[in-house]
This record gives sequence, C-alpha cells and structure tokens, in this order.
Amino acid sequence: MRTTPTLQKNSVVVQYAVPRRGVPGAAALRTWARAAGATAITLKIVGAREGRRLNRQFRKKEYATNVLSFHSGDIVLCHPVIVREARAQGKSVRAHYAHLVVHGVLHLRGYDHASKAQAAQMEQREIRLLRRFGFGNPYELK
Repeated sequence: MRTTPTLQKNSVVVQYAVPRRGVPGAAALRTWARAAGATAITLKIVGAREGRRLNRQFRKKEYATNVLSFHSGDIVLCHPVIVREARAQGKSVRAHYAHLVVHGVLHLRGYDHASKAQAAQMEQREIRLLRRFGFGNPYELK
C-alpha cells in the first residue's frame, strides 16, 4: 500500500486522513519515527473505517487495529483505536502514539514479536527509545 510515489532518503511524511484534533503534531510524529531509525517512510493517520478495511485486506482480520506496518515503508495508525486503547491503559494519547510509531518503525527495521525472545528484544528497544522522550514503559499498565 504505497501512499506516496517516492520519498527522499531520511524523509518522514505525515498524512492525515482524519481531523487533526487530538493527534500529535507532525513534528513529534517525525521525531519519534526518526529516533527509531526511520528512513523514507510515510505515517498515515486514519479513521476506523479505513483501519478496518486495511486490516481486512492485508491481515484478514475484521476489525480496525492500532498500527499496521508495510514493507513499502508505510505505517498506518488508526486514531480511534489509539484513543480507545490509551484510555483503557491509563496513558496519554500522546504516549500511546509515540509507542506505536516506534513499534511500527521497529517492525520495518526487522524487529518482531513472534517469539518470547524476539518480543523481549523489541520491547526493551521500545522502552529505551520512549524513555528518551520522557515516556514510561508502555508495557506497564496503570
């Protein structure tokens, strides 16, 4: 799913398919993505309908998910899901966005959580990166 034709090296493009109210600004999204090692990616913020459609199309799941990473360099973040999860987990929407941007970029860089060992490695990397921005451990729920 390519949302932009070509990207410059080290560019992080942010696209909004939802109203920007409640979504962190593009500068913050870019900063978090670059900290995780993003190069030439597009972050697209979508609503529930598009999130559900993409999850159905690419993962055969009938619900909107929080983040989808594509080998093309696209990362799709579903705003309503992120807001709902942040509230349920007792964290700020901003902190949850930071976590999911980092998580999505790490997937593009080859990190995975298919096994316990892989998950532990990926989670530790996420925790270290998020700490740089003053965010707590995203896996410790309040």
